[in-house]
Amino acid sequence: MAINVIIIDDEKGARESLHKLIEKYCPQITVAAKATNIDEAYQLIKELSPQLIFLDIEMPNGSGFDLLKKFDHIHFDIIFTTAYDHYAIKAIKYSAIDYLLKPIDIDDLKNAIQRVLQKQKNKSIQNEQLLSLLNNIKPEQTDKKIALHEGDGLTFVRLKDIIRCESDGNYTTIILEGNRKIVTSKTLGEYEELFANENFFRIHRSHLIHLHHLKKYIRGEGGYVIMSDGSQVEVSRRKKQEFLDKLSFL
Repeated sequence: MAINVIIIDDEKGARESLHKLIEKYCPQITVAAKATNIDEAYQLIKELSPQLIFLDIEMPNGSGFDLLKKFDHIHFDIIFTTAYDHYAIKAIKYSAIDYLLKPIDIDDLKNAIQRVLQKQKNKSIQNEQLLSLLNNIKPEQTDKKIALHEGDGLTFVRLKDIIRCESDGNYTTIILEGNRKIVTSKTLGEYEELFANENFFRIHRSHLIHLHHLKKYIRGEGGYVIMSDGSQVEVSRRKKQEFLDKLSFL
C-alpha cells in the first residue's frame, strides 16, 4: 500500500531531484505535494495529513525543527534531509527518526523508506521521542531531557539527574538520583557519543560518569571516584591522565 508524502525544501533543485528519485526507485511512495518554506508546509500538512514528510533542516525562514514545534502532536513520520552533519544530526541518529545527507544516495533513500515502513507499528513511540529531542536540541538549554526505552514505553529523564551509566554487554544501566535505575538496550559507547558535549566522561570501559555528580577522586594506580549517591567507580589506568586533565578545566 502506497503512503503519501510531502517534500519540504527551499531549494527547487533539491525538491525536484528527490521527487524524481522517489518516482523511479520507491514505488511504495506517492508525492502528494512539495513545499518551499515552513509556513507553506504547515498548511499542506494540516490539509493533506501525509503519512511521511521529507524535511530539510536548514531553511532561510526557519528550520525544520521550527516547523515541527508548531504541532502539539506529530502524526506523521519524518525523514530529515540536510547537507550538514552536526550536533542536531547526532541527536536524530539515536532517535527513531531517520535522515539523509545531501546529495541523496539512492541506496540510502531506499533503506530509509524501508525503515519508515517497518516503524509504522511503533509510531507513537517515535513521535514521543522526537518531541523530547526537540526540547534538547539547543545547546544553551540547561534542563535537557532524554527519552529512555523502558519496558513497553519511554521514560523521560533530565540529563542533570543522571549520575552515571554502567555497561552490561549490549545493555546499559542508567543510574539516576533518588536511587533509580533504568536498563536500556543501547551500548555504553552510544551514550558516550550522545553525551559528548554534556559534561560526561568515560573513566572506565564499563563506566561513563556525569562530572556534575562527581564528589571526590581518590588517587591510586588508576584511582577511583566517589559519586553523589555514594557509589565508588574505578578509574582505569589508561584513562587516568586524560581524566585528571579534564578535572583541571572544571
